[in-house]
Amino acid sequence: MKNLWRNRLMSVASISSVAATLMILGIIFALIININAMAQSAKDQFDSIQAYLLDTLTADEISALLESVEAIDGVQSVTYESKNDALERMKESWKDNAYLLEGLEANPLPSSLIIYLEDIYYSSSVLEQIEALSGIEEVKSYQDIVEQLLSITEAIRKTGIVVIFVLIAISTFIIHNTIKLTVNSRYREINIMKYVGATNWFIRWPFLTEGTLLGLIGAGISAAFMKFAYDYVFNLMHSDFYVLVSAYVVPPETLMKDVIFLFVVIGAGIGALGSIWSMRKYLNV
Repeated sequence: MKNLWRNRLMSVASISSVAATLMILGIIFALIININAMAQSAKDQFDSIQAYLLDTLTADEISALLESVEAIDGVQSVTYESKNDALERMKESWKDNAYLLEGLEANPLPSSLIIYLEDIYYSSSVLEQIEALSGIEEVKSYQDIVEQLLSITEAIRKTGIVVIFVLIAISTFIIHNTIKLTVNSRYREINIMKYVGATNWFIRWPFLTEGTLLGLIGAGISAAFMKFAYDYVFNLMHSDFYVLVSAYVVPPETLMKDVIFLFVVIGAGIGALGSIWSMRKYLNV
């Protein structure tokens, strides 16, 4: 604690650097977690393809077509929906306005196969194979939505990883310079300790503790900021204006458990790594 006070300007710089790094890391982490939640929700909603069948198909042809679709790699299950079933489902979806369908002289809806995928990543290949089958009039899928969602998720992940590593490197360098100032002022004492038989780790531990403490203080500050900021955004997203989006937002309690653990591990790791790096040449006596 004395060393932190003596080098308070560099200590503040180190703590600020770690805190800023972890704040940005927390924002990126929150984005990734929430986008993954949206992707999972999209998977639940868009992991199916609906293939509309020609009205001229016989029962045997529909049965053979169903077996062909089930054999496609990536298909989890296939359900046949008749014209009447499709009309009933439309009536249920229309709810109070279902009476408008009562006046239909004939059922205009086609029969179809509803194909459920093992994963949305199979969407493209399954779609191509279904469109090549005979007896299919039209195929309805969410391929464009799926591809856009996956590309956005992957871009954020890659960008986040690059930014995180750059910021961690900067924070480690600043803590390295902070500890180095302390080591420079005590290099004679370190040399004497080495000459009288002190081990490297006996000398290293106080500085390692100092660096770890700097990292933990920065982690605590960033965790408090993250908790306040995410609570504010979460409450804002649950207002009436954002009610459609709020269903996909991860609750603060769920997110903060992972964030605090992540901050403590990375903050302490940055501090310890910076300390060890700063002492290397002084231990070679």
